[in-house]
Amino acid sequence: MAANPNQAGTDNLRAAANDPLDKDTQETREWMDALSAVIESEGPERAHFLLEQLLEHARQKSIDMPFSANTGYVNTIETDQEERSPGNLEVEERLRAYMRWNAMAMVVKANRLHPADGGDLGGHIGSFASLASLFGAGFNHFWHAESENHGGDCLYIQGHVSPGVYARAYLEGRLTEEQLLNFRQEVDGKGLSSYPHPKLMPNFWQFPTVSMGLGPLMAIYQARFLKYLHARGIANTENRKVWVFCGDGEMDEVESLGAIGLAAREKLDNLVFVINCNLQRLDGPVRGNGKIIQELEGEFRGAGWNVIKLLWGSNWDPLLARDKDGALRKIMMECNDGDYQAFKANDGAYVRKHFFGRDPRTLEMVAKMSDDDIWNLRRGGHDSQKVYAAFHAAVKHTGQPTVLLIKTVKGFGMGKIGEGKNTVHQTKKLTDEDIKIFRDRFNIPIPDSQLADLPFYKPADDTPEMKYLHERRKALGGYLPHRRTQADEQFTVPAIEVFKSVMEPTAEGREISTTQAYVRFLTQLLRDQALGPRVVPILVDEARTFGMEGLFRQIGIYNPAGQQYTPVDKDQVMYYKEDVKGQILQEGINEAGGMASWIAAATSYSTNNRIMVPFYVYYSMFGFQRIGDLAWAAGDMQARGFLLGGTSGRTTLNGEGLQHEDGHSHILAGTIPNCISYDPTFAHEVGVILHHGLKRMVEKQENVYFYLTLLNENYAMPGLKAGTEEQIIKGMYLCKEAPAAAATPRVQLLGSGTILRESIAAQELLEKEWGVSANVWSCPSFNELARDGQAIERWNLLHPTQAPRVSFVGQQLAAHGGPVVASTDYMKAYAEQIRPFIPKDRTYKVLGTDGFGRSDFRSKLREHFEINRHYIVVAALKALSEEGTVPVAKVAEAIQKYGIQADKINPLYA
Repeated sequence: MAANPNQAGTDNLRAAANDPLDKDTQETREWMDALSAVIESEGPERAHFLLEQLLEHARQKSIDMPFSANTGYVNTIETDQEERSPGNLEVEERLRAYMRWNAMAMVVKANRLHPADGGDLGGHIGSFASLASLFGAGFNHFWHAESENHGGDCLYIQGHVSPGVYARAYLEGRLTEEQLLNFRQEVDGKGLSSYPHPKLMPNFWQFPTVSMGLGPLMAIYQARFLKYLHARGIANTENRKVWVFCGDGEMDEVESLGAIGLAAREKLDNLVFVINCNLQRLDGPVRGNGKIIQELEGEFRGAGWNVIKLLWGSNWDPLLARDKDGALRKIMMECNDGDYQAFKANDGAYVRKHFFGRDPRTLEMVAKMSDDDIWNLRRGGHDSQKVYAAFHAAVKHTGQPTVLLIKTVKGFGMGKIGEGKNTVHQTKKLTDEDIKIFRDRFNIPIPDSQLADLPFYKPADDTPEMKYLHERRKALGGYLPHRRTQADEQFTVPAIEVFKSVMEPTAEGREISTTQAYVRFLTQLLRDQALGPRVVPILVDEARTFGMEGLFRQIGIYNPAGQQYTPVDKDQVMYYKEDVKGQILQEGINEAGGMASWIAAATSYSTNNRIMVPFYVYYSMFGFQRIGDLAWAAGDMQARGFLLGGTSGRTTLNGEGLQHEDGHSHILAGTIPNCISYDPTFAHEVGVILHHGLKRMVEKQENVYFYLTLLNENYAMPGLKAGTEEQIIKGMYLCKEAPAAAATPRVQLLGSGTILRESIAAQELLEKEWGVSANVWSCPSFNELARDGQAIERWNLLHPTQAPRVSFVGQQLAAHGGPVVASTDYMKAYAEQIRPFIPKDRTYKVLGTDGFGRSDFRSKLREHFEINRHYIVVAALKALSEEGTVPVAKVAEAIQKYGIQADKINPLYA
């Protein structure tokens, strides 16, 4: 910023020495002069070392005063330390102008063309206007595409700037004018998605980011996963970077800052955060009374990040060089963000009076500058040279993640229609006069006669601008953003016979849980020479709860620093082993971090051209309801992997209570279209489902992911009955038929998870005590049954002249008469989904666990929620009575026999 930075530093120190609280200004000046001499003669590194030594010495002398993690409100990189941009800045500026124009035209057209539909599709102009220079520097000089010599950089792009990215892709020839005209109009297959959505534009967008806060969180774990792949020798990722663009308002999302400690702790120097500090969120200032840049600097530096601030453009440098007594720097620090927004929402005269006019010395500095000159003093984010220097410093830094705090103006160049205004985020409709002003501001070569049509502008292919555009991307390996949809590599999943320990009946006295069945399956898969190394077990500090501690020593816990201590359980077989090449990702008590790690692994086929198979196991209650937004993003990203909800259901977890008991995760899982969910009861069901999932996601590379709930109850496992595999996958099979000489009446009992065993017990009671014959159906997935039924209903609706098709539920029940009773450990809505597909002449009763959970033993909880074997018997008898098969008195008799309190409070409200 100053011609002689050392001299400028001395001047600032002398100014600081004039503090009225200073009791000995002469001594203060001597200390400062001594420090300045060290800086000048031995460099800033030596000065920093001495200051650190002095601080440590002071602490040893019991002077432990808090220090500030903040620096002055000026650029971190001095002018003479800036790396000069090798690019043609004039050509880059013209290209940015064309992109600004096309981005604006795209949004305005989308909100003009269809008045019959309201003429309002939304879109944003101001966000891209604020960071066009940042994107220009990245695309022209820093961001590598995947190529033979480079794995490609990962770009987490601010969602609201998508029009600017489309505008660049249009100039590159990657998008057509027709596609731009169909911005936010996707139903007919020609349009562009509103924001970055890999599901909707699978060859273009890498990561979904517009659910704000998720991008920063996912990016940190993505950067860590690149290090993990490299450490384990699966992929060379050492030259790849993860770039994350965030808004300063977005940093208030708790997820945005939630994992910055991990990034510093693991020295993720492949990670660069770029925070677009235009000081505005959607409705107004981010910190009207404060300074968001200073706040974020303290947060990140305190967490251990390398912080680079870029606040002021090059035309501020002469003024700062003349700021001998620090008056200008003092005003820069004193003005709050509300002030800075007002400066840009007005004009040069306003800035002269309300900024420079705060001190006669600064007012004198600009005495010879016109109001226009003052107005054109740019913020750092709009200075291409300074942006290049900041980016260059970030990519060269090692040992720490870097955050760039770059000050911009929201709506830059939009003038009175939005620049710096509170309303700029919602600005998407411009008048013809506004468009003319925009055209003139950026010198777009479109005549007045064409402005009403708001045409897109694209120079001829042989112009210097277009040649430069393509040359720069060619030098960086190709065009971005770009997404790989399939991995080049292929794997064959081990035959299902390999997992026979899960498929066979358990020996007498050797009961296991479905959680143990999962661990057995996983252990066997890890032994596969080809696919085993690609398995990524992910835990959130509950390995022992799920019986997975045996994996600690077997495959190790990933830690880039290894294990620099002796674990207290070293003398045990299953001791806690951390390793540089460890395979387990142990995230601690951190479900969001576990899910972000899972997403990184589950999308590795796309980001790394490496198929990985993540298994993330957690308390089911702490799954979808806690990280539901991430689960939805995983669907958008076409993730492939397994989520496993342990200790599932509302009545399975002895003693834990309301916040641990899950009765709704399957309902939430069902809201994600490409999440395939199951609630298995038996070990063989777990094995069949996991094997099927591997086939779909690994061999066939289908864009689905699986959710299985697991139980912590031990009981005998019956083993796989040959021929039921496909029915298990479809969601329903006959697991226990009524005795061959069964009496009538008949009833069909459906169940899943832990409550299926109550249905089996009810089958016996119905036969022995009430003379009712019952078939028991295991329904591992009411969600899949419902999806099948809905698909059949849709087909029948749209093919009225053809013979109607029958749902899988209808097919299974067709030959088995009597009413149907479904029971699960989940809310009634879970099994209610299939009601439309039950044969029309049947009564259908549903039992479930609506209401808050509570602490107690399993038997008491099942009685409380009215889903135990006795309630199933009562429901079956009531259904039979409604069909006229048994007298209603039998229902009352059963209620009395089993001691059911008919008038107790409904558990939904208890």
